Amino acid sequence: MSARAPAARFDQDALRRAVDTTLTDFMEDRVDDARRRGLPQQAAEVLAEFVRGGGKRIRPMLCLAGWQAAGGAAAVPPPVLKAAASLEMFHAFALIHDDIIDLSDTRRGRPTVHRRLNTDAALLIGDLALVFADDLLHGAALTPAQLRAALPITNSMRADTIYGQYLDVSYSGNPPDSLDPPLAIIRYKTARYTVEGPLLLGAALADVSDATACAPVLSAYGIAVGEAFQLRDDLLGVFGDPAETGKPALDDLREGKATVLMALALRNADAAQRATLHREVGNPRLTRRGAEQVRAVLTATGARAAVEEMIDQRRRSALAALDAADMPPHIAAELRSLAFSATARTT
Repeated sequence: MSARAPAARFDQDALRRAVDTTLTDFMEDRVDDARRRGLPQQAAEVLAEFVRGGGKRIRPMLCLAGWQAAGGAAAVPPPVLKAAASLEMFHAFALIHDDIIDLSDTRRGRPTVHRRLNTDAALLIGDLALVFADDLLHGAALTPAQLRAALPITNSMRADTIYGQYLDVSYSGNPPDSLDPPLAIIRYKTARYTVEGPLLLGAALADVSDATACAPVLSAYGIAVGEAFQLRDDLLGVFGDPAETGKPALDDLREGKATVLMALALRNADAAQRATLHREVGNPRLTRRGAEQVRAVLTATGARAAVEEMIDQRRRSALAALDAADMPPHIAAELRSLAFSATARTT
């Protein structure tokens, strides 16, 4: 990589505030625009409230880490902040649609958009978030070279997310006992757009040559952490505390999601345990008692412990990629910290 001037530490709090300000200002403009044009401003207002209503801003933060990893300045310019913020807007699109597909009642401890309004309205508000993600990226005042570098990454990331979601719904209610489908789902639905894509986008905005040099390390790290993140999410979806996760504890089981956790349990279960899983998983009327029986099977078959080991393996793989990398020490330290926080989380 090219020589870099020493950079300040990666100030997550300050950068998160900057992203939040960017999103707030953008959504205020969109609400004002709807009002001026006589459009139904409620759609923009509900989306604005959803975007402001929580979230760790993981994707924008990773985009800005990728920016600095490839030599971008610690003082992030507004065009790069807007590009990073566009990832959060795409995330809003994905979450709103995902909640409709999963029939979820709550998100971040609040009613989901389709419960607050109705499914048709929520679907359209999710579509609006996708349009606004494009507005943020294309209206960010990136240079022509930056936009040429960014578009293939964002387009691929978005398409992979939707393909992953399609795979997810294809197996909904009938989870397989093979690991291949759920591993493909978590790679495309989560890992590429949660970690790898944002890192690569940030690096591409900094410098083409440095982005090319960074890409293999960022991809290796991003896929490993992204997969571990989703494996943790699948555990939390079954064993997590709703007071901490902000989501009901029965949704994933009622939906019958195709997860690595469930595939391992089905593969290792005896006849009685398999009967329990087939009876309860994917049952929209699953009771708390039924869920406890499923959790007991997931633990007794060793599936829960095996997923924990898979998370550990991917964390170690991500850290090994960083150890071999040539990047600013403060960014490597930030990514090491994220590898732990993203995979050992309780929310």
